[in-house]
Amino acid sequence: MRKQAEILNPLWFFLIVITLFPLVIGPDPTLLSRIAPGIAWVAALLSALLSFERLFRDDFVDGSLEQLMLTAQPLALTALAKVIAHWLLTGLPLILLSPIAALLLSLDIQIWWALVLTLLIGTPVLSCLGAIGVALTVGLRKGGVLLSLLVVPLFIPVLIFSASTLEAASLSMPYHGQLAILGAILAGAMTLSPFAVAAALRISLDQ
Repeated sequence: MRKQAEILNPLWFFLIVITLFPLVIGPDPTLLSRIAPGIAWVAALLSALLSFERLFRDDFVDGSLEQLMLTAQPLALTALAKVIAHWLLTGLPLILLSPIAALLLSLDIQIWWALVLTLLIGTPVLSCLGAIGVALTVGLRKGGVLLSLLVVPLFIPVLIFSASTLEAASLSMPYHGQLAILGAILAGAMTLSPFAVAAALRISLDQ
């Protein structure tokens, strides 16, 4: 919260991407409504990538990360708290901005609701998986490119099932199965990623 620009930059990026697509493609509501869900998810993913790199970097630079590792509190619990804080400051605002995206991209109400549900379930998964990549590259001076190479392939299942949910919503078909799979991915990520982050931090700091 001391560096509010780092919180606002991903949100501005999300809004800029959402705004540019109607200007480039044209104002046709039918075309925009067809591609809008994919645009929104790609913008959310890229916005998340902008905010990942500094998740543990400042703590590493000022030495507080080593102090956190020496406390009696389990490192996995600290990692989970960091992931939740990251989502509250980056993922949740994207969901709150989704009505603006819906207006700009001419989304129907049922598709917008499906988009909100996928973002609500999917963005915490992005934070969990991104934290693992950040923990592995925290000791590198320029780990941003490597971070993207590490985490983007892990995001593909979330994108696939989110796109399937949104396609089913656009066809007025039920999409509870896709949401259930996304929920299972979220449960697995929230359960296992803190331990993976803790192990990755120990590896990075031991080098």
